[in-house]
Amino acid sequence: MRVAIVHDWLVCYAGAERVLEQMLKVYPDADLFSLVDFIPDGERGFILDKSVVTSFVQRMPWAKKKYRSYFPFMPLAVEQFDLSIYDLIISSSHAVAKGIITGPDQLHICMCHSPVRYAWDLQHQYLRESGLDRGVKGWLAKWILHKIRLWDLRTANGVDSFISVSKFIGRRIRKVYRRDSVTIYPPVNVDAFMAARGDKEDFYITSSRLVPYKRVDLIVEAFSRKLSDKRLVVIGDGPELPRIRALAGPNVEFLGYCEFPVLKEYLAKAKAFIFAAEEDFGIAPLEAQAAGTPVIAYGKGGALETIRGLESENPSGCFFYAQSVEALDMAVREFEDKSFRITPDNCVENALRFSESRFREEFETFVMNEYHSWIVDLG
Repeated sequence: MRVAIVHDWLVCYAGAERVLEQMLKVYPDADLFSLVDFIPDGERGFILDKSVVTSFVQRMPWAKKKYRSYFPFMPLAVEQFDLSIYDLIISSSHAVAKGIITGPDQLHICMCHSPVRYAWDLQHQYLRESGLDRGVKGWLAKWILHKIRLWDLRTANGVDSFISVSKFIGRRIRKVYRRDSVTIYPPVNVDAFMAARGDKEDFYITSSRLVPYKRVDLIVEAFSRKLSDKRLVVIGDGPELPRIRALAGPNVEFLGYCEFPVLKEYLAKAKAFIFAAEEDFGIAPLEAQAAGTPVIAYGKGGALETIRGLESENPSGCFFYAQSVEALDMAVREFEDKSFRITPDNCVENALRFSESRFREEFETFVMNEYHSWIVDLG
């Protein structure tokens, strides 16, 4: 069995790349394809230091920093990969990777992180945040996204089996493609964060890339306006940093980007982790729980599947159900009233359901079952 794994783009080590890392541990001999590969030497361990087959986008001007600008060309680019020699093709897709061309004697399994978010239900939010909701550029962007939707729907027919990273994404796959999927939750490095457990200190924490949809601005504003007697630590960097700093009161501390050991230490010491984004899955809240730290999260998306709320017998956090300063303020105060019910052991026990070894076992079992069924169908 010859195996190929196709990933959207390789530019950093983030959530989709953690999934890719574990897939490669299951299939270490697989050949790896990606539209672009800008992972520097010395940081390629998660792809087993493999050479990567890339597309023409890799060679476009300023692609290293502006690869996203070539998004309109990516459907064409991914279709140019010649995968005809492979028996099993696994696409790791949140954009265009699932659009690879396969034949009737090849099995294509898609690990779907999401249908293209900015082309479907999040289109209007994306256009607003990018300043493309009006004018000539706005009309051009809308036309391109219209064409992307047509292509995305057509290429769903080339996938034999879908894996969703959460039931939330499973519903999105069903809505967009009218296809069923099997949910296999992404891997979390639970062991690394469990090792950091320690005594709690009197501060709250949030960590993420500072981009609009993460809603770190909401967290900072809530602590500055309504929770000024409580300390907040913000870990992360990104284009939103200047705007978010302007909202901060003296009780908010910005640490910027932190190396892994520093992040672990702060997560382990915090009273609770604050999470205000609507995420497809959300690894950061599980890393906090693995460190024995409760999570106060926006109650939508993947968080509802990865956090046990106060209604649970063994809660690992609590929720707020509106992305507003007032709702977060109430959630923090409810947490402080009932935090005695949320123990570090509860948090760790919940996080263990999402370990790396569990992912590898579930993923390999699913792929092999699909492969054997496909072989039988071929006769």
